[in-house]
Amino acid sequence: MSVIIVDNVSKRFRIPKEKRSTLFQNLVGVVKRQLEYEEFWALQDVSFQVEKGETFGIIGRNGSGKTTLLKILAKVLYPDRGAVTINGRVASFLELGVGFQPELTARENVYIYASILGMGKKQVDKVHDDIFEFAELKKFQDMKLKNYSSGMYLRLAFSTAIHAHPDIMLVDEVLAVGDEAFQKKCLAKIEEFRRQGRTIVLVSHNLGTVKQLCQRSLLLDNCISVAPATTDKVVTDYLKLLQGTT
Repeated sequence: MSVIIVDNVSKRFRIPKEKRSTLFQNLVGVVKRQLEYEEFWALQDVSFQVEKGETFGIIGRNGSGKTTLLKILAKVLYPDRGAVTINGRVASFLELGVGFQPELTARENVYIYASILGMGKKQVDKVHDDIFEFAELKKFQDMKLKNYSSGMYLRLAFSTAIHAHPDIMLVDEVLAVGDEAFQKKCLAKIEEFRRQGRTIVLVSHNLGTVKQLCQRSLLLDNCISVAPATTDKVVTDYLKLLQGTT
Protein backbone atom coordinates (compact mmCIF):
# COMPACT_ATOMS: atom_id res chain seq x y z
CA MET A 1 0.00 0.00 0.00
CA SER A 2 1.34 3.43 -0.96
CA VAL A 3 1.49 5.82 1.98
CA ILE A 4 3.07 8.65 -0.01
CA ILE A 5 1.92 9.56 -3.52
CA VAL A 6 3.60 12.47 -5.30
CA ASP A 7 1.89 13.31 -8.59
CA ASN A 8 3.58 15.72 -11.02
CA VAL A 9 4.65 18.14 -8.30
CA SER A 10 6.28 21.43 -9.27
CA LYS A 11 7.44 24.25 -7.01
CA ARG A 12 8.32 27.79 -8.07
CA PHE A 13 10.10 30.55 -6.17
CA ARG A 14 10.40 34.20 -7.09
CA ILE A 15 13.87 35.69 -6.80
CA PRO A 16 14.26 39.50 -6.58
CA LYS A 17 16.49 40.90 -9.32
CA GLU A 18 17.44 43.98 -7.30
CA LYS A 19 18.07 44.62 -3.63
CA ARG A 20 15.77 47.32 -2.21
CA SER A 21 16.85 49.03 0.98
CA THR A 22 14.71 52.19 1.20
CA LEU A 23 10.99 52.82 1.57
CA PHE A 24 10.87 54.55 -1.81
CA GLN A 25 12.55 51.60 -3.50
CA ASN A 26 10.02 49.22 -1.92
CA LEU A 27 7.07 51.39 -3.03
CA VAL A 28 8.43 51.51 -6.56
CA GLY A 29 8.91 47.77 -6.33
CA VAL A 30 5.18 47.23 -5.75
CA VAL A 31 4.51 48.91 -9.09
CA LYS A 32 7.36 47.23 -10.94
CA ARG A 33 7.09 43.86 -9.21
CA GLN A 34 6.96 41.77 -12.36
CA LEU A 35 10.08 43.48 -13.67
CA GLU A 36 12.06 43.00 -10.48
CA TYR A 37 11.46 39.28 -9.88
CA GLU A 38 12.43 36.25 -11.86
CA GLU A 39 10.97 32.79 -11.52
CA PHE A 40 13.02 29.84 -10.33
CA TRP A 41 11.59 26.33 -10.55
CA ALA A 42 12.99 24.25 -7.68
CA LEU A 43 11.02 21.19 -8.79
CA GLN A 44 9.31 20.29 -12.04
CA ASP A 45 6.85 17.44 -12.59
CA VAL A 46 8.21 15.13 -9.89
CA SER A 47 6.28 11.87 -9.41
CA PHE A 48 6.87 8.81 -7.23
CA GLN A 49 5.22 6.59 -4.63
CA VAL A 50 6.52 5.21 -1.34
CA GLU A 51 5.12 1.98 0.05
CA LYS A 52 4.22 1.33 3.68
CA GLY A 53 7.27 0.15 5.63
CA GLU A 54 9.71 1.20 2.90
CA THR A 55 12.89 3.22 3.44
CA PHE A 56 13.10 5.47 0.39
CA GLY A 57 16.15 7.57 -0.53
CA ILE A 58 16.39 10.89 -2.35
CA ILE A 59 19.80 11.91 -3.69
CA GLY A 60 21.16 14.62 -5.95
CA ARG A 61 23.56 17.52 -6.12
CA ASN A 62 23.21 20.63 -3.98
CA GLY A 63 20.38 22.79 -5.27
CA SER A 64 18.61 19.93 -7.05
CA GLY A 65 15.43 20.34 -4.96
CA LYS A 66 15.81 17.58 -2.37
CA THR A 67 15.04 19.65 0.73
CA THR A 68 12.28 21.53 -1.09
CA LEU A 69 10.65 18.19 -1.87
CA LEU A 70 10.84 17.07 1.76
CA LYS A 71 9.34 20.37 2.91
CA ILE A 72 6.42 19.80 0.55
CA LEU A 73 5.92 16.32 1.99
CA ALA A 74 6.03 17.88 5.48
CA LYS A 75 3.52 20.57 4.41
CA VAL A 76 5.97 23.32 5.25
CA LEU A 77 5.72 24.32 1.58
CA TYR A 78 2.94 23.71 -0.93
CA PRO A 79 3.36 22.83 -4.60
CA ASP A 80 2.41 25.26 -7.36
CA ARG A 81 1.35 22.34 -9.53
CA GLY A 82 0.56 18.72 -8.84
CA ALA A 83 -0.62 16.96 -5.70
CA VAL A 84 0.73 15.07 -2.68
CA THR A 85 -1.21 12.41 -0.77
CA ILE A 86 0.11 11.13 2.57
CA ASN A 87 -1.56 8.44 4.67
CA GLY A 88 -0.22 8.38 8.22
CA ARG A 89 1.22 10.51 10.99
CA VAL A 90 4.36 12.35 9.86
CA ALA A 91 7.40 13.58 11.79
CA SER A 92 9.80 15.71 9.78
CA PHE A 93 13.45 15.85 10.83
CA LEU A 94 14.16 18.82 8.59
CA GLU A 95 14.70 21.84 10.79
CA LEU A 96 15.30 20.23 14.15
CA GLY A 97 14.22 22.31 17.09
CA VAL A 98 11.73 24.58 15.33
CA GLY A 99 9.70 26.14 18.14
CA PHE A 100 12.44 25.92 20.78
CA GLN A 101 12.55 28.90 23.16
CA PRO A 102 16.09 29.79 24.37
CA GLU A 103 14.88 31.44 27.60
CA LEU A 104 13.03 28.30 28.73
CA THR A 105 14.60 25.17 30.19
CA ALA A 106 15.32 22.08 28.14
CA ARG A 107 12.54 20.26 30.01
CA GLU A 108 10.01 22.97 29.10
CA ASN A 109 11.18 22.99 25.50
CA VAL A 110 10.65 19.24 25.17
CA TYR A 111 6.96 19.73 25.94
CA ILE A 112 6.69 22.60 23.45
CA TYR A 113 8.48 20.76 20.66
CA ALA A 114 6.60 17.53 21.31
CA SER A 115 3.28 19.37 21.04
CA ILE A 116 4.36 20.68 17.62
CA LEU A 117 5.03 17.06 16.65
CA GLY A 118 1.49 16.13 17.70
CA MET A 119 2.08 14.66 21.16
CA GLY A 120 -0.12 15.36 24.16
CA LYS A 121 1.20 16.14 27.64
CA LYS A 122 0.43 12.65 29.00
CA GLN A 123 2.32 11.10 26.10
CA VAL A 124 5.34 13.29 26.79
CA ASP A 125 5.17 12.48 30.51
CA LYS A 126 5.62 8.79 29.67
CA VAL A 127 8.71 9.29 27.48
CA HIS A 128 10.22 12.37 29.15
CA ASP A 129 13.03 10.44 30.85
CA ASP A 130 13.69 8.40 27.73
CA ILE A 131 14.11 11.58 25.68
CA PHE A 132 16.81 12.99 27.94
CA GLU A 133 18.49 9.62 28.38
CA PHE A 134 18.77 9.07 24.63
CA ALA A 135 20.05 12.63 24.15
CA GLU A 136 22.57 12.06 26.97
CA LEU A 137 21.39 15.28 28.60
CA LYS A 138 19.66 14.09 31.75
CA LYS A 139 21.71 16.24 34.13
CA PHE A 140 21.14 19.30 31.92
CA GLN A 141 17.35 19.07 31.66
CA ASP A 142 16.73 22.09 33.90
CA MET A 143 19.31 24.28 32.18
CA LYS A 144 18.04 27.10 29.98
CA LEU A 145 18.33 26.20 26.34
CA LYS A 146 20.32 29.35 25.54
CA ASN A 147 23.19 27.80 27.51
CA TYR A 148 23.21 24.63 25.40
CA SER A 149 25.86 24.10 22.75
CA SER A 150 24.63 23.61 19.18
CA GLY A 151 25.35 19.87 19.49
CA MET A 152 23.33 19.55 22.70
CA TYR A 153 20.50 21.52 21.10
CA LEU A 154 20.32 19.21 18.09
CA ARG A 155 20.59 16.04 20.17
CA LEU A 156 17.64 17.16 22.29
CA ALA A 157 15.60 18.00 19.21
CA PHE A 158 16.36 14.69 17.51
CA SER A 159 15.59 12.68 20.61
CA THR A 160 12.28 14.47 21.11
CA ALA A 161 11.32 13.90 17.48
CA ILE A 162 12.05 10.16 17.45
CA HIS A 163 10.00 9.65 20.61
CA ALA A 164 6.93 11.01 18.80
CA HIS A 165 6.71 7.51 17.18
CA PRO A 166 5.41 8.64 13.78
CA ASP A 167 4.15 6.37 10.99
CA ILE A 168 6.28 8.25 8.46
CA MET A 169 9.63 9.94 9.06
CA LEU A 170 11.10 12.57 6.73
CA VAL A 171 14.84 12.77 7.36
CA ASP A 172 17.18 15.42 5.91
CA GLU A 173 20.85 14.82 6.78
CA VAL A 174 19.83 14.25 10.39
CA LEU A 175 22.64 11.73 10.83
CA ALA A 176 25.02 14.69 10.95
CA VAL A 177 23.72 15.43 14.46
CA GLY A 178 26.33 15.28 17.23
CA ASP A 179 29.64 13.44 17.35
CA GLU A 180 30.45 10.12 15.67
CA ALA A 181 29.21 8.04 18.60
CA PHE A 182 25.88 9.84 18.67
CA GLN A 183 25.53 9.56 14.89
CA LYS A 184 25.88 5.79 15.21
CA LYS A 185 23.22 5.88 17.92
CA CYS A 186 20.88 7.78 15.59
CA LEU A 187 21.54 5.32 12.79
CA ALA A 188 20.76 2.41 15.10
CA LYS A 189 17.47 4.08 16.07
CA ILE A 190 16.50 4.49 12.44
CA GLU A 191 17.36 0.83 11.85
CA GLU A 192 15.05 -0.02 14.75
CA PHE A 193 12.26 2.01 13.15
CA ARG A 194 12.80 0.13 9.91
CA ARG A 195 12.42 -3.20 11.69
CA GLN A 196 9.18 -1.93 13.20
CA GLY A 197 7.81 -1.40 9.70
CA ARG A 198 7.75 2.39 9.76
CA THR A 199 8.11 4.34 6.54
CA ILE A 200 11.19 6.54 6.11
CA VAL A 201 12.11 9.05 3.41
CA LEU A 202 15.82 9.88 3.66
CA VAL A 203 17.79 12.66 2.01
CA SER A 204 21.55 12.33 2.40
CA HIS A 205 24.82 13.03 0.60
CA ASN A 206 26.26 9.97 2.33
CA LEU A 207 25.76 7.41 -0.41
CA GLY A 208 26.93 4.58 1.81
CA THR A 209 24.16 5.33 4.30
CA VAL A 210 21.56 5.54 1.51
CA LYS A 211 22.69 2.18 0.10
CA GLN A 212 22.65 0.65 3.57
CA LEU A 213 19.16 1.86 4.50
CA CYS A 214 17.14 2.32 1.31
CA GLN A 215 15.66 -0.31 -0.93
CA ARG A 216 14.70 2.18 -3.64
CA SER A 217 15.77 5.76 -4.33
CA LEU A 218 14.96 8.78 -6.45
CA LEU A 219 17.56 10.91 -8.25
CA LEU A 220 16.92 14.64 -8.59
CA ASP A 221 18.94 16.65 -11.10
CA ASN A 222 18.30 20.31 -11.94
CA CYS A 223 14.84 20.14 -10.29
CA ILE A 224 13.76 17.17 -12.46
CA SER A 225 13.42 13.62 -11.16
CA VAL A 226 14.61 10.39 -12.70
CA ALA A 227 12.17 7.49 -12.24
CA PRO A 228 12.74 5.65 -8.93
CA ALA A 229 14.77 2.46 -9.14
CA THR A 230 16.84 0.20 -6.90
CA THR A 231 19.26 2.23 -4.81
CA ASP A 232 22.31 0.54 -6.34
CA LYS A 233 21.21 1.64 -9.82
CA VAL A 234 20.31 5.17 -8.73
CA VAL A 235 23.65 5.63 -6.94
CA THR A 236 25.50 4.35 -10.01
CA ASP A 237 23.59 6.79 -12.25
CA TYR A 238 24.33 9.62 -9.82
CA LEU A 239 28.06 8.89 -9.78
CA LYS A 240 28.09 8.83 -13.59
CA LEU A 241 26.27 12.18 -13.54
CA LEU A 242 28.92 13.65 -11.25
CA GLN A 243 31.64 12.37 -13.56
CA GLY A 244 29.90 13.91 -16.56
CA THR A 245 29.43 10.61 -18.37
CA THR A 246 25.63 10.83 -18.70
